[in-house]
Amino acid sequence: MAGDEFTGASTFRIEKGLDTGPVFGMLTERVRPQDTAGDLLARLSSAGASLLVATLDALEAGELTAVPQSREGISLAPKIVVADSQVLWDKPALAIDRLVRGVTPAPGAWTTWRAERLKLGPVRIGEQPEPPLAPGEVLVTKKAILVGSATEAVSLGMVQPKGKPMMNAVDWARGARLQEGESMGVENNG
Repeated sequence: MAGDEFTGASTFRIEKGLDTGPVFGMLTERVRPQDTAGDLLARLSSAGASLLVATLDALEAGELTAVPQSREGISLAPKIVVADSQVLWDKPALAIDRLVRGVTPAPGAWTTWRAERLKLGPVRIGEQPEPPLAPGEVLVTKKAILVGSATEAVSLGMVQPKGKPMMNAVDWARGARLQEGESMGVENNG
């Protein structure tokens, strides 16, 4: 969500402090432009399992020494809760894209539509149509559902209305009968 280009995993000795123990091994993983948190978790789970096996083998062979962690440059990663995953359409499109990818699949990005919660799957940043869309304003075309942000429009991919399965946004829009001038993120809409 912060726009980091790399992430990673490490093996370390557990101590009383939070993530303070000495490190045995590390790996890095590039964050791809369309990665979701779920995509990264899957790749890191596999690579991390290999790192763990290599660490245990090297420890058993007496070939590995733990290196103390630096006390500088430490940043916390607080738990993300459902309230943190609400899309605010007055933010730039890039921030919306990063938020949605960062909370997919859990807890899941969401907005409101006609006073109901609408879960969002990954989005694409599109060009701003003419005339430009206001933040949250929806434009339905034959092939896309565009929503205005503080910068470019955002194209919705998959959505999940309350009580329904995840579906293609264009199919949802046909059934929801979107009206010109409606907006997302507005409680008393339509």
